[in-house]
Amino acid sequence: MSITPKTAAIKLYFAKRAEIAKQNVVHELAVREAFKGLLEQTAGSHGWTLVIEQSVEGVQRRITPDGTLRDANTLPRGYWEAKDTGDDLNAEIDKKFARGYPKSNIIFEDTLHAVLYQAGAMAGRYDLNDEAQIAALLNRFYSYREPNIEGFEAAVERFKSDTPALSAGLLRQITDAHKTNKRFQVAFAAFMDLCKTALNPNISRDAVNEMLIQHLLTERLMRRVFQNDDFAQRNVIAGEVEKVIAALTSKSFNRNEFLGQLTYFYEAIEATAQDLSGYSEKQSFINTVYEQFFQGYAVKVADTHGIVYTPQPIVDFMCAAVEEVLQDEFGQRLSDPAVTIIDPATGTGNFIVNLLGRIHKQNPAALAEVYKERLFANEVLLLPYYVASLNIEHAYYDLTGEYAPFEGLCFVDTLDLAQSAQLSFLTEANSARVQRQKAAPITVIIGNPPYNVGQVNENDNNKNRAYAVIDQRVRETYVKDSSASSKAKVYDPYVKFFRWAADRLEGRDGIVAYVTNNGFVDAQSFDGMRKHLLGDFSTVYHLDLHGDVRLNPKISGTSHNVFGIQVGVGVTIAVRHGAERGRLLYHRVPELWRKEDKLGYLAEMVREEGRQNALNTVTWQTLTPDTRHTW
Repeated sequence: MSITPKTAAIKLYFAKRAEIAKQNVVHELAVREAFKGLLEQTAGSHGWTLVIEQSVEGVQRRITPDGTLRDANTLPRGYWEAKDTGDDLNAEIDKKFARGYPKSNIIFEDTLHAVLYQAGAMAGRYDLNDEAQIAALLNRFYSYREPNIEGFEAAVERFKSDTPALSAGLLRQITDAHKTNKRFQVAFAAFMDLCKTALNPNISRDAVNEMLIQHLLTERLMRRVFQNDDFAQRNVIAGEVEKVIAALTSKSFNRNEFLGQLTYFYEAIEATAQDLSGYSEKQSFINTVYEQFFQGYAVKVADTHGIVYTPQPIVDFMCAAVEEVLQDEFGQRLSDPAVTIIDPATGTGNFIVNLLGRIHKQNPAALAEVYKERLFANEVLLLPYYVASLNIEHAYYDLTGEYAPFEGLCFVDTLDLAQSAQLSFLTEANSARVQRQKAAPITVIIGNPPYNVGQVNENDNNKNRAYAVIDQRVRETYVKDSSASSKAKVYDPYVKFFRWAADRLEGRDGIVAYVTNNGFVDAQSFDGMRKHLLGDFSTVYHLDLHGDVRLNPKISGTSHNVFGIQVGVGVTIAVRHGAERGRLLYHRVPELWRKEDKLGYLAEMVREEGRQNALNTVTWQTLTPDTRHTW
């Protein structure tokens, strides 16, 4: 959409400048607000979102532009840097480039003038007192397309139309092999038995077929994007899948020839990944690729399993909050021997990667020991498990310069671990990892548990998987103490993860940090859960990010919900410390805030002033529940 000199956002820009001028302020944080508003008002119509002060890797160190503009695929498309009106703008630009600021598509401005750089060279100077020049600047800024990113977008669109047919072809090859390929039949039966004992006793043959298809379609990406040619050999689960694939291809099926039809998609992804500025960018990118993969490959699977990964500002806020509580309440750091951490539903490993960076910053000498001994994560879906393994191991390599497998990662259903029996967990190596995790004295539980009832099950007929121990614990606590007549929702997966977490601390002091569906905050059926949360923990913080489309028809899940879903979302930090119980702190963001407003707010809440702050920057309201456990 073309921007004209009469665009309302430009008029608002001048009005904001006039308002700031009346206040006689010249420092950058104040004067930048006008241009920030201009970008916020115009970015959305071009499919971009302004993210304030998000750090990226520069040439010499991490850098933090005032704004990064990202597209719907989360790829960075442009940057903005504001300076004081008293600064020498040219000199400031030279300083920023010397520190490694990107030259791809970046605006430098001091309220009076703007300089645009694109493709490594200056693309123009603009007078910010002239509406026509402002419009010209913005039109050129938003119209810029880097070749590889453009190629990626085109590849994604073609992938969405091509891949269903391609995956159907793979399924036909597998179905035929089930009938005619004895070597495949033996290998598949052995692998399926392992899946039943490790993941789900009710798992279907169709579900295991899906795993093989997912592996076949994405194994190249695992190797190329992460530059890890030995992935299938190093990863304890990928090696088992490859045995079945080898049996599948032992007759007439040619793997490389068949997947050659997706060369355009692979090459577009690989080329785009090479141009990203650092590993955190690659991590965000591969999460997006994974979401796009499922949306193209299997829309129904993506919907059933909640294939949406935690936005980075939420991850950063939650990790900073854990770090803050450890310091304020326990006088500890993430690297201390008393701190043992688990992400029970790790997805692609974002929380663990974030924590690794924080531990390295706090105490580099302790990182290796924490990585090997006191850091754990679980995942039950094959592809995110692969990506998590690569993400975490590569992050450790970036921090230390040494490769080491992340042996704290298990391919397992966390809710199965409450069983007292010795279960088999797919492979000997994976079983050893699980047993070591079960013996660990966990003190911090952090993550994004599944919010959809069907999350663990690859086929729609097995949605209501039973977990004997956890279901019984929910029954004898949350359900028993509920006055509601309908209690089915109390068995939602995220609720079971709260119950599991409180029990997994095993009486120890500790922290549970989850981002979840937050229907439990006020729905009647969760009154028993609310009672037990305050009985299990000393302090419960709940940051309500709202976004429940069913309760407010004025909002949309795609524009107002941080996950793009229909139910409300919240961040809960539950702290157990000593004998005290029941303190409740609550904050709710404005109901009509859009997704970018909420994520921007979370980013602003995390400040570094000698240490990380998150919870201390939120304006909390102390709540006193009534006798019905109403919050």
